[in-house]
Parts: sequence; structure tokens; C-alpha cells
Amino acid sequence: MHFLVVSATPRADSFNAALREAAVTALAAAGHEVEMLDLYAEGFAPALTAAERGRYFDTAANREGVEAEAAQLLRAEGLVLVYPTWWFGFPAILKGWFDRIWLPGLAFDLGGPGLQRKLHNIRRVAVVTSYGSPWWFIRFWMGDPMGKIIRRGIAALCHPSCRTLFLALYHMDATTEARRRRFLEDVRRRLSAF
Repeated sequence: MHFLVVSATPRADSFNAALREAAVTALAAAGHEVEMLDLYAEGFAPALTAAERGRYFDTAANREGVEAEAAQLLRAEGLVLVYPTWWFGFPAILKGWFDRIWLPGLAFDLGGPGLQRKLHNIRRVAVVTSYGSPWWFIRFWMGDPMGKIIRRGIAALCHPSCRTLFLALYHMDATTEARRRRFLEDVRRRLSAF
């Protein structure tokens, strides 16, 4: 299977960078083809420009300037998103990747009742993330916003039988080195079998 791993962590020495490496290594060791997109290393510009918004619904022209990223998405059979959760959501650079790349005619079609999924090539979507808050706060107080976005938004535009996997290390700000090591191992094990 061809996996696209999208990384959105600004620091190469961070725990999320270690998570990215664990994900790539596990997928490759399991025999998958892995394509990496490090949004920070690539200098990806997350802001949707006025010109891009002007041609957003023009499916013949809306990929202008993002052809390479669109081609990556179309090659993918699996998608792995690796990022720190900030303010209960994606880092701006990753949100911008969705804004600029998951376009009408590419990720979805408009018309009829709601959006029609287009990314039938993507059969698996995994998230590897960390939260500063404890799990109970994210789940019960905040209502699990990222889980809902992944399952109800992103995976809903992929293959009808798309499998999802959500791996999160909660309460990162108070975690121990041993707990981080266990989580890295869990990421390797779960993605190897994904």
C-alpha cells in the first residue's frame, strides 16, 4: 500500500518529530511504500490566497500552484497525519494543507445532497498526535473535536470502507520519559498492523 505521511511539527528535535520517524519506519518495515510530506521542511504556505479562493470552485483551475501536493494525495492509498494538537485542533500549517489541497473536484464534488466523496483511493487514515490536556478533558469537556473531524470530515471523503486509527498521547505536558517510550512503541506496533 502507498502511504502519504503528512508531518506538521516545526521542530526536528521534538517528540512529534520522533513520532513521525516511528510512523515512517513502522510503515516501511511492514512493506508499505511511504511518501513523506514535511510541511514545515517544505515551507508550505498554509494561507489560501485571494486568487486561490477566487478559483476554488473552478475544478479546471483550482489546482494551479498546488499540482504536486494534489498528485501526492491522488497517489495515496493510506494517509497518516502526524502533528501536535494545539488549541484543540490542527496546527495552522496542516489546516492550511486541507484548505489548499482538499479541493472541489479532487477531494469532493458539490451538488446533490451534501458533498460527494472523491478520494476513493484512500482506504486508511491514521492520526498520530499529542495533546497538552488529559484525555478526559478532550473527550468529555471538549467533545473530542479532532476525532470528530477525522472520522466525520476527512475519512468521510475517502473510500466508503475507509478504516481510521487515532493514536494520541494525552497530557503531554505532564508525561514521563517512560510513558513517551511506551507510546512510541504503541505507534510502531499499531501502524505496522494497519
